[in-house]
Amino acid sequence: MRTVIESVPNISEGRDRDRIEEIARAVRVVRGARLLSVSSDAAHNRSVLTLVGDAASLESAVLALFDAALPRIDLTKHSGEHPRMGAVDVVPFIPIRGATVEECVALSRRVGEEVARRFGIPVYLYEDSASSERRRNLAEIRKGEFEGFAEKMKSAEWKPDFGPGQPHATAGVVAVGARPPLIAYNINLGTRDVSVADRIARAIRHVGGGFRYVKAMGVELADRGQVQVSINMTNFKKTPLHRVFECVRSEAERHGVAIVGSEIVGLTPAEALYMAAEHYLRIENFSPDQVLETKLLEAED
Repeated sequence: MRTVIESVPNISEGRDRDRIEEIARAVRVVRGARLLSVSSDAAHNRSVLTLVGDAASLESAVLALFDAALPRIDLTKHSGEHPRMGAVDVVPFIPIRGATVEECVALSRRVGEEVARRFGIPVYLYEDSASSERRRNLAEIRKGEFEGFAEKMKSAEWKPDFGPGQPHATAGVVAVGARPPLIAYNINLGTRDVSVADRIARAIRHVGGGFRYVKAMGVELADRGQVQVSINMTNFKKTPLHRVFECVRSEAERHGVAIVGSEIVGLTPAEALYMAAEHYLRIENFSPDQVLETKLLEAED
């Protein structure tokens, strides 16, 4: 079985199409790695690249990404709705096929150490690669964002796992780690009042007493005259998409607000969509084997 690992680097540029394409092009030419998608959001000023390959090709691709991104992204001039601490903000590695979590942890450590050595960027290991329990949670690492990291790093508790003891002047810091598949799922609301999105986000996220595998925040989409509940779903099998959607709809109705749409950023496991279809269509005894494209792909393997 061919080894397949996924990596989903997030970069702090979502508006300049030329810069995004130049960064993506640097990744495309790496032998053995495949760039499956680039998803950009102007309000967040952030892009998500989805790569697959084996450990060696992804290591080369991620280093090529840093090489292209750092001259083109300056966080001293960056603004956007999404919290950020680095030009390349986060680099996760996810085992998909023929790879283990332990192999992805080892890969994340190699990449993190090389990023620190080659580019002079402080690196924090997170999720399954974390060197302490507090560093498992990306949001905990990112607190203070780029502007607050020089002060944050004065504390021994926030000494980086690799690299210098102060943030890079324009590229900040980066989190690198191994984790399970994550779905970036956003729900847009028909109101300009961001406090409504904030209240809903607090109701559904784990730290507010909501779903165990949900992280969420309220975001203003000024150019669309809407607000958004921006969600990271860290285990869609235990907390499925449709359950979160229904909870957001119920909470929104309490505030007299309607859901006007939702979106998935980047790629998502097919199983998450099958689960939603099974729920809403009330399909009895549904199996992914009933999906034509799935059977065709199986026949080609």
